[in-house]
Amino acid sequence: MINPANPARSHPRLRLFLLWLITIVWAGVIYYLSTDTFGPSFSAWLLANILRLLRILVSSHTFHILHILMRKCAHLTEYAIFGLFIYHALEGERPPEWRPRRACVAVLAAALYSLTDEYHQSFEATRTASILDCSIDTVGAMLGMLVLYGNSRLLQAKSKSAAADNARMAEAAKGVAGE
Repeated sequence: MINPANPARSHPRLRLFLLWLITIVWAGVIYYLSTDTFGPSFSAWLLANILRLLRILVSSHTFHILHILMRKCAHLTEYAIFGLFIYHALEGERPPEWRPRRACVAVLAAALYSLTDEYHQSFEATRTASILDCSIDTVGAMLGMLVLYGNSRLLQAKSKSAAADNARMAEAAKGVAGE
């Protein structure tokens, strides 16, 4: 029977296709963000406007540091998301659970893509290839896996707690019924 509320759940192949499609689209977003359009001048302009909007004045030295931090945090964020997308796309038709091997493969795939992304940047006029950025990207993918692991552990703890509560309630109900 087809579940009209969520057709992807009732069609595992469709779900897998959509997961890979989202992952590939995100890889395209990363590629596009690595073009001259989103180079240092764009991020400096964006940061200056954010600071202006918030009415924050900073020295040029502080601005430079904030600009570098903003750009490196962008690397961490986009690759944390990418790592999560890869992890879930590798999931296939299995139920979503924490799998350390899958997490390692997802981080490795993100790291390899990062290398190709940095190579791509070497052909952009205002961009440069940096092994440091590859490292930051890989750490970002690892952070994504850490978030996933933490969420998995939290869900397990909640599930065990709910099961224990249900068992206590069932025992209490038996005790009341037996009186």
